[in-house]
Amino acid sequence: MKRIIKITLLLFSTALLAGRATAQVDPHFTQYYVYPAWLNPALTGVFDGDYRAAAIYRNQWNSVASAFSTMGASLEFTTNKNLNAGVSIVHQVAGNGGFNYTTAYGNVAYTGVRFGAAGYHRLVFGLQAGLIQRKFNPSKLVFNDQWNPVTGGMIPTQEAITNPSATSFDAGAGVLYYDATPGKKANIFGGFSASHITRPENRFAAVVNEKMPVRYTIHGGVKLAVNDELSLTPNAIYLRQGNMEEKVIGTYAQLKAAVSTDLLLGLNYRLQDAVSVYAGFTHNNMVFSASYDVNTSDLGKMVGGTNSFEISLTFVGRKKAKTPEVEFVCPRL
Repeated sequence: MKRIIKITLLLFSTALLAGRATAQVDPHFTQYYVYPAWLNPALTGVFDGDYRAAAIYRNQWNSVASAFSTMGASLEFTTNKNLNAGVSIVHQVAGNGGFNYTTAYGNVAYTGVRFGAAGYHRLVFGLQAGLIQRKFNPSKLVFNDQWNPVTGGMIPTQEAITNPSATSFDAGAGVLYYDATPGKKANIFGGFSASHITRPENRFAAVVNEKMPVRYTIHGGVKLAVNDELSLTPNAIYLRQGNMEEKVIGTYAQLKAAVSTDLLLGLNYRLQDAVSVYAGFTHNNMVFSASYDVNTSDLGKMVGGTNSFEISLTFVGRKKAKTPEVEFVCPRL
C-alpha cells in the first residue's frame, strides 16, 4: 500500500509541478522534430509542400497503472506571402488522479529573411498563442494524511480543494536558421524558442500565484550527405524549465530503399535519463516512425524499470506543382 501511495504521489507531483519547480511541467517527445509546433513555432511550415498533417502518441511508464499518455496533432500550411501558419493540440493524461493537461495553439512564422548569393540561407521567426487547461479529479487522489499507521487503513483527507480545473492564456516565440543550399555535403540548422513567455499561473502549486516557468529550447544539427543514397543527421537539443534541464544528443540515418521509399534509423541519448532507438520509413508523401526509450535513471528504477514507446505519422501534401528548386528540410528527429 505504501508503495502505491508513493507512486501515486510521484506521478501527481511530477505532472503538476507542486511547490517549487522540481520537475519539468511540459510533456516532451522523443521524436521532437515530428511535432515542430511543440519544439519551436519558427519551424511552422518548414517542409517541402503546401500543407503538413502530423500525429504523435507517447506511452510512458506503462507498467504503472494510469501512467503518462501523451497525444499530439498538428496541421500546417505554407503560402507564397512569406508567411506560414498552423494549429496544434497536445493532450496528456497522467496518474490515478485523473490529471489532464491540454494545450491548443495557433502558430505563425515569417519566412522572408534570406541571405547569401542565392538566398539559400534562411532565418524564420515564429509566434505561438493559445490556451493551457489543466484539471484533475480530487476524489481519485490519495493524500499523506489519509494513511493511518495504527490500523494500516485509509481515512478521509482534510485537504480542501475548491478548484480542480484551470485555463490560462499562453504564448511563445522562436527563431530558426537553416542552410537550404542544394547539393551541399553539409547543411546546418539550429533554432531557439521560449515557451510560456506570458507566465500563466500554476494554480495547483503549493505557492499561491506561482507562475509557470518559461521553457527555453535550443536545438540544432547538421545534415550530412554521405552519398546519393545515404544521409546522416547528428542533432542535439537542450531544454530548461524552472530548475530542470533536458539534454539530448543523437543521430539518424536516411537510406534510399526504392524510388519513392526511404528507411530511417536513429539513436538518441537523453543524458542521465534514457537511451532511445528509432526506426521508420518514408513512402511518397508519408512518414511513419516509432521509437522506444530505455530508461536509465533512478526514477525509472523506482517505477519498476518501465520504459516509453512512441509512434508518429506525418503526411505532406501538395496542391500545385512546385518549381524544381531543391529545398533543404529540417530533419524529423
